[in-house]
Amino acid sequence: MISAVIHTYNEETNIEDCLSSLNWTDEKIVVDMGSTDKTTQKAKRFGVKVHTFPYMGFADPARNFGLEQVKGDWVIVLDADERISKSLAEFLLQQTQKNTDIDYFRIPRKNIIFSKWIKHTGWWPDYQIRFFKKGAVSWSNKIHGVPITKGKGTDLDPIEKLSIIHYNYQSIEQYLNRLNRYTSIFAKELFLENQRFLLRDLFEKPSREFVNRFFVGEGFKDGVHGLALSFLQSFSELITYLKLWELEKFREEKISLLDTDKYLGKEYELKHFWLVDKLLKQSSDLKDKIIWKFKRKFHIYG
Repeated sequence: MISAVIHTYNEETNIEDCLSSLNWTDEKIVVDMGSTDKTTQKAKRFGVKVHTFPYMGFADPARNFGLEQVKGDWVIVLDADERISKSLAEFLLQQTQKNTDIDYFRIPRKNIIFSKWIKHTGWWPDYQIRFFKKGAVSWSNKIHGVPITKGKGTDLDPIEKLSIIHYNYQSIEQYLNRLNRYTSIFAKELFLENQRFLLRDLFEKPSREFVNRFFVGEGFKDGVHGLALSFLQSFSELITYLKLWELEKFREEKISLLDTDKYLGKEYELKHFWLVDKLLKQSSDLKDKIIWKFKRKFHIYG
């Protein structure tokens, strides 16, 4: 028997397609966190079990509650904006029919953001532990925490036909609404962990996030989408640390122009180093390679 767990909060535009993609499961459990739209009414049309759970601002506690309700030997966990393709469903069904010693599967996730499959920028293969034997996986009560696992796991091949389809951010407004909610939670977690606001965080954290997304994660290969997402993720880091500062009651701290010059200079050097590094790796001309190597070694910018 296979059980599906889906958490929801105002997902009337997604819930039907999500549940339809789970027609291969034997039991479907929806854990709703106080939706004010038609999410639960639409879910009940599929004959699913709908449970209520307090709104927490993120999914992990609701997922754990849902796992306590399942009867199946195997469990698939989905967000309402995710879908299981027919090819992935067939593969997972095959696994349950085998006498496998695998307890959980890490499944690649295909993120559709701003109407495009984002293949870089840190969003692919975006492995998620979502299919497992009952009792093998649970979640912490921290936002976007790493699942707690028992037993043996394996990764599915990072190919499209074996991926979860995730209709992630579909508009800038949606991104900013989630950003506001998530950054408040992240800042509170940092505060409770006794991490304190440092002036350099406002320079270093956003800059390093941009570098990791756009250069290390090769976001430039996603075109304007990659650039926009790199900036947005960078902005998210900035807001998180400003909210941490807010939790410290906007503690006064002086900053000099010399400090500003130092921090800005470091972050400019970091970004330009990675820019030159990528240009070097992309170049096929020997002369250009020599120039880029020289610039990277001696930190020559411009």
